Amino acid sequence: MAAATKIEENATADLRLVNRLSESRSPYVRGHMDNPVAWQMWGPEAIAMAKENNRLMFVSIGYAACHWCHVMERESFMSNEIASILNNSFIPVKIDREERPDVDRIYMNYVQATTGSGGWPLNVFLTPDLEPVFGGTYWPGPNAATAVRGQHVGFLGILGKIRDVWSEQQERCVRSAKDITAQLKEFSQEGKHGDTGDEGENGDGLELDLLEEAYQHFQGKYDKVNGGFAVAPKFPTPVNLAFLLRLGQPPNAVKDVVGEAECKNATSMAVTTLRNMARGGIHDHIGHGFARYSVTRDWSLPHFEKMLYDQAQLLNVYLDAYLATKDPEMLSVVHDIATYLTTPPLASSSGGYFSAEDADSLYRPTDTDKREGAFYVWTRKEFETILGERAAEVCAKHWDVRRHGNVSPENDAHDEFINQNVLAVKHSPAALSKEFGLAEEDVASILKEGREKLREHRERERPRPNLDDKIVVSWNGLAIGALARVSAVLLDSDPEKARVYRESAEKAVAFIRKELYDEQTGRLRRVFREGPGDAPGFADDYAFLIQGLIELYEATFDDTYLQFADRLQKTQITLFWDTASSAFYSTEDSQPDLILRLKDGMDSAEPSTNGISAQNLYRLSSLLDDEEYLRLAGKTVQAFEAEIMQHPFLFSSLLVGVVCGNVGMRGVVVCGEEEEEGGGGVQEALRKIRSGVSTNGTLLRLGGGAKSMWLRERNGLLSGMDASRARVQICEGGACREEAVL
Repeated sequence: MAAATKIEENATADLRLVNRLSESRSPYVRGHMDNPVAWQMWGPEAIAMAKENNRLMFVSIGYAACHWCHVMERESFMSNEIASILNNSFIPVKIDREERPDVDRIYMNYVQATTGSGGWPLNVFLTPDLEPVFGGTYWPGPNAATAVRGQHVGFLGILGKIRDVWSEQQERCVRSAKDITAQLKEFSQEGKHGDTGDEGENGDGLELDLLEEAYQHFQGKYDKVNGGFAVAPKFPTPVNLAFLLRLGQPPNAVKDVVGEAECKNATSMAVTTLRNMARGGIHDHIGHGFARYSVTRDWSLPHFEKMLYDQAQLLNVYLDAYLATKDPEMLSVVHDIATYLTTPPLASSSGGYFSAEDADSLYRPTDTDKREGAFYVWTRKEFETILGERAAEVCAKHWDVRRHGNVSPENDAHDEFINQNVLAVKHSPAALSKEFGLAEEDVASILKEGREKLREHRERERPRPNLDDKIVVSWNGLAIGALARVSAVLLDSDPEKARVYRESAEKAVAFIRKELYDEQTGRLRRVFREGPGDAPGFADDYAFLIQGLIELYEATFDDTYLQFADRLQKTQITLFWDTASSAFYSTEDSQPDLILRLKDGMDSAEPSTNGISAQNLYRLSSLLDDEEYLRLAGKTVQAFEAEIMQHPFLFSSLLVGVVCGNVGMRGVVVCGEEEEEGGGGVQEALRKIRSGVSTNGTLLRLGGGAKSMWLRERNGLLSGMDASRARVQICEGGACREEAVL
């Protein structure tokens, strides 16, 4: 109490703050509106308040599904002792990182640079000029568990030290913050050191051997036992898996450089990782979808939050894995994720997809305290009660359900998993058949019936985790594109599910266009919840939605989606293009509440904005025969030349642009009317094209009911083609040639 008392004695009493978070629409922000902390909302008013009262801002950034965000709220932000200090000595501000990723990224860069790590909740102390003084992630509060408190500096002590420094050494503190900000600006020059000359599309240094360097890095980091590319914690990082899978089906020029054996091994590493993930605890075996990451190296214990951006990207890579292997297990996971995306709770009835499901929930409706994973874990006794003794034995063996639980104590800091089991496939039906003396089909039947009974019990008896029901444009763009691709691939083999997935994607586009797009200005809003949010669309919103629209065009051959993508691309260039150094900034130049304007080049849990933007520009240049888009695509990649050459493995999405720039784009135009049911040349040609993964290819359709009037006007190469004659044409370098008559 001594530190707290000292602070309170020095605190000014002329400013009385009140909690204003009820004004927010964000579920995460609103979740703190009953805290005793007098949280303010990020914006001009809070910044002005800090300046007028000469107070440091305490800015806490998180998201609704974040487990440690909830832990810190319980331990610190519900504490009257903590609240008194924050309210009397600081301007406390709460931010949803999904609404303001620009603010989050600036201060995440700072925390990572100063502490060596990052994560959420992200907590930073800022001067009234928004310059960082000190920051970190989770800090234990007064009510923290002893085990956790011993591993981290306490939040109460941090508050005391920061308040004393600002009160007693303010000039020194301000100078230090300005120095730190200057260093941040110097270190945040990503995308400003590349070759910006006009010669060549990718600069002299960006050659295909960069892919071989990236491959060697992933091979060196590969976990041969469990899959993945780290020890623990282990993140899926789908963008890297996508790179490896595409490396397994490369253009010949790439195979010649990287090596045929290496390309095959790239596929093997990715597929083994995906298979272990699908069988591991990170996968919800009773419901659908995947958790954000695994605490353990064998994928057995996740942090249980489920994020839309993970589901969308994993849907894409599992589809790529299926196309590469034709493995039914990969296809089963494709349907699992697609079902999760297109049904409640993630699918909005009005169109679009909600952001996340929480990690924490109540185990029973009568409980008062939430636990991590409570919705997903099981005891052996529950198995026996719900399934019956014989079925429980088989199912418990299959999913590794033990009498005393399967979570190690060292991974259970809050004693939430005592006697609990996270389901993970440990024994196949074939192995269970031998062990229990049952026919394999009988084992499969027991497992199917057991899964259904467990799901029914879970839905009936357990409160579902909270849903973050924001609709975020960028993440919806990822989901739209993934579902569109799946629908196109499954069109012949499973037309009914293909229709469901396609219609869901189209409904999401219609919702975004109606609610979050201004037809007059061509601009997007980023978030919808109970109406459009205040945040403008950022560069990633445009990039990911454009990508989704291109995929939806190639799935439906409705050029309305391509026309929408074209207009969004023009807006993105207008708002975010760096005319001095090329590539796209993450934010508009007019954004008033930022100390830095950053470019996003490195991949993370999501692909980089510039990586996807370069891919979009290359694809649009092919689909529309647009030389300006081709030029900008090359310059986007060039802008990151210095960084890519140093660490190519950090830029998997931009390496796609390196391939496109070196090998060139290849547009396939399929013409002719649809045949009668049963197949024929046109349908077979489309089926063959969609059966593989192409890094540098696009697909266009003329005739056969394809909506292409706008496209034929926009792309001069198509205007003279006979859409009724069944044939395939290849368009490269501004010219087309007939490949086959169908």
